[in-house]
Amino acid sequence: MSLMTDGEKKKPKRKRRSFTEEFKAGAVSLVLDKGKTVADVARDLDLTPSALSQWVERARANSGRSSRGTLTNDERAELARLRKENRELRVQRDILKKAAAFFAKENA
Repeated sequence: MSLMTDGEKKKPKRKRRSFTEEFKAGAVSLVLDKGKTVADVARDLDLTPSALSQWVERARANSGRSSRGTLTNDERAELARLRKENRELRVQRDILKKAAAFFAKENA
């Protein structure tokens, strides 16, 4: 059931865009170095404030100035590597469990 009347229209969803690292760095620089607000820079560059806020927070984390405990790029990469390793170890463990059960049943 729609809560909108016939005269109201939904805004079309914005197509997902990608930005170069240089563009992101420039936008973050406007906030951190020039002292502009996230809202102003986002409006000027036609960005969503939430995306720019994430870029700014990551830049702060990478420079050690984050107060939120956001992970740095290195920490994020290490976390991804550890999660992958953890998945692989679980698969190996499961294989060894099945093999042990197989041989225990065969030798019984």
